Formats: sequence, C-alpha cells, structure tokens
Amino acid sequence: MSRYGAMYGPDLTFLGVPACDLADPASFADADVVVVGAPFDGGTSHRPGTRFGPSAIRQACYLPHDGSRPSLALRVDALRDLRVYDAGDVEMFSGDIERSLSALESAVHTVASSGAIPVVLGGDHSIALPDATGVARHHGLGRVSLVHFDAHADTGDVEFGSLHGHGQPMRRLIESGAVRGDRFLQIGLRGYWPGPSVLSWMAEQRMRSYEMTELVARGLDECLTEAFGIAVDECEGVFLSVDVDVVDPGMAPGTGTPEPGGLTSRQLLDAVRRCCYELPVVGVDVVEVAPPYDHADITAYLGNRVVLEALSAIARRRRDAAGGPPWNPRQPLLDAR
Repeated sequence: MSRYGAMYGPDLTFLGVPACDLADPASFADADVVVVGAPFDGGTSHRPGTRFGPSAIRQACYLPHDGSRPSLALRVDALRDLRVYDAGDVEMFSGDIERSLSALESAVHTVASSGAIPVVLGGDHSIALPDATGVARHHGLGRVSLVHFDAHADTGDVEFGSLHGHGQPMRRLIESGAVRGDRFLQIGLRGYWPGPSVLSWMAEQRMRSYEMTELVARGLDECLTEAFGIAVDECEGVFLSVDVDVVDPGMAPGTGTPEPGGLTSRQLLDAVRRCCYELPVVGVDVVEVAPPYDHADITAYLGNRVVLEALSAIARRRRDAAGGPPWNPRQPLLDAR
C-alpha cells in the first residue's frame, strides 16, 4: 500500500509525528507504533460522518503539533519515548465495503508483521474486522484476545442484507476464528439492542459482556480486573477496540449512534490507560468519531486523548519492563521522576 495521505481533510500526521510509507518498509523499519487512518463510514446504520474521523483525531489538540506530548500522569513522552510514525489514510470507498476492508486488513497486517503496533483511526466500527484480523494473522489466529469498549455489542448477523457493517464486526471476527469468543471482553454495553436471538448466540460463544448496570453495581475497576484476567489467559496479546459511543453522548456527542447513560470521558481514559499499561496490547483502534455532529470538537478531542493515553501507557509499560521503578499513580506530580 502506498501512502495516500489524508482522504478527508488536511494531509497532516498525528500531532506532527514523522510520516511513513507502507510500500517502503525502510521508512518504518524502526517503528514501535504506526498510525493508520481508516476514513470509512460505509458500514453505518444511522447517521454517517466517521469518514472525517481520522483527520479530526489527528488535529484535535490546542498544543503545537511538534511530535511531543509529555504525560503528567505517566511521566513519559510517548511521541518521543516511542518511535511513532503515521502512514496516512488507507484508500477506502463507502460504496465498496469488501474492497475497503480488504485494503485496510492488508495495511494493518503489514504494520503488525514489521513488529510495530498498529493504531488505527476510524472510521465506523466495521473496520474492527480487518484491524483485529490483520493483527491476528501475524500473532496467530485465536491467540489475540479483544477488549472492546462500546455501547453496542456489534454482534449482529445479516443487517440490511449485508454480512458487513458497524453492527457486525465482532460476530465476523469470532466466526472467522481470528478471535476466540471466550476471550472477547465487552465493556459499557447498554440500551435496547441486540435482541434475544443475538444474545443467545453471544452466550453460546462464551463472550463476556459488562453492561453498564453491572459496571455501576460492581465498579469499573473491579470489572476491568476480572476482564484482564480472562484476556491474558492462553492469548499472546490483546487488541483494544474503542468506540467513542461508550462514553455518554453528553461528553461525546459527535458519533453516529449515540446512546445515553455511558461512561464519563475520565472513566474511559483511565480504563484505556489501565489496558495499555497492564496488558500486552498488540493493536488499537479508535472508532465512530463523527465530527459533523459536534460543533465544538469535543468528541475529536476525546478520540485524540484516547490515542495519547494508549501510547503513553505503552511507553510507561516498556520503561518499567526495562527495569525502572514501576509507575505509582499516587506519586505527587512534582516528585522526582
């Protein structure tokens, strides 16, 4: 795949990190992380607009786009402590979902095969199928678990006459064998879909889904700890898929299928930090940011910070693994680093 640039918006890299070209392996040979844009909303079932998500997430920051972001909490600068590149957007057409998803899977597999972690900026959630499949093809089918933050289960079968769409990728991943159903953890579900037949299928696959009522009753941290124990059992790595509609639409209005009653933005950022600090994350996607429905860019800013939180936690995990003192969240900010 050649570097296409940005399909919908300025041709900018994520906060100013260096660009790379997936057709030129030398351009990202030393990469720890490669950002890939997936500007696709051909799988939406309600209102479109996520094709503009990658460009918005790349730009959504009031600080200089200078390839540096020191984390106050984690005491790392992910964009400098890690070698992060941006491969631009995969060329995707809303009118040809199979071709588009195939192109994205190829791009993600190229990144994963190089030894780098792909971080995919969506795009609607149909892109989770090629994202997780591309990673699993490298690490081993059925050897990568999936932690999925979402208001919706995305386990539908045939919707609007198609096997592909943003309400179906998790079913396709399990049916294909890319991800095991009993290593599939869903966090934040709520609302009025899916119906009994789909829930029965999910139970047959032994999926673990944490609905918001359970998260409130037990506490998010307790549920995450339980989910993490399942995720690392018999799996080589973890793919993290974050749909911004897991957050209450009062804090993330720019999304295609808003569902009231979700997590706060603070809860999501803390949870993403825990995932990427405590788990062997081998791939990430951030999806369903639809800028047209958010006049103040609130949701794009959240998407940007989800990516930064993930990268910062990965950087801190690697620093600690190299022998430094482990991160202490109770450490005062102005103590020695």
